[in-house]
Amino acid sequence: MAEDEVKTAEEVTTAEVKKTKKAAKSGAIDDIMAAIKGLTVLELVDLVKTLETEFGVTAAVPVVAAAGAAAAAPEAAAPAEEKTEFNVILKAIGANKINVIRVVRELTSLGLKESKDLVESAPKPVKEGVNKEDAATAKKKLEEAGATVDVT
Repeated sequence: MAEDEVKTAEEVTTAEVKKTKKAAKSGAIDDIMAAIKGLTVLELVDLVKTLETEFGVTAAVPVVAAAGAAAAAPEAAAPAEEKTEFNVILKAIGANKINVIRVVRELTSLGLKESKDLVESAPKPVKEGVNKEDAATAKKKLEEAGATVDVT
């Protein structure tokens, strides 16, 4: 009777073979994961280093993901360099609106109406892409007129 219960190789389906292999794999993987969970951080660092040297791989970010990081790198590196272009932004008018309008006209060569509209629509950039010295001068003049200014 025991021989009747044993299946021949032809009777075993591909699905059964896959199921058996998956069960064996997941058991081995579960054992490895349980062992890893029991390690300390220092032991994990040693494990990673050992795996890298044993298999000749690195735990670095894949090339595809690194391309995205490389594209962001110039933006991150830019602040490390000295900034050469600044924007002077009028944040608030203050109590002396007329004096602020006069200074904006002087700094921008806008007409009276355009200067008034710019001042009334604060926060707005007054000057963009200017050098550090011009930005500092514009900020000083606007603050003396009573405005709140930010240089970025």
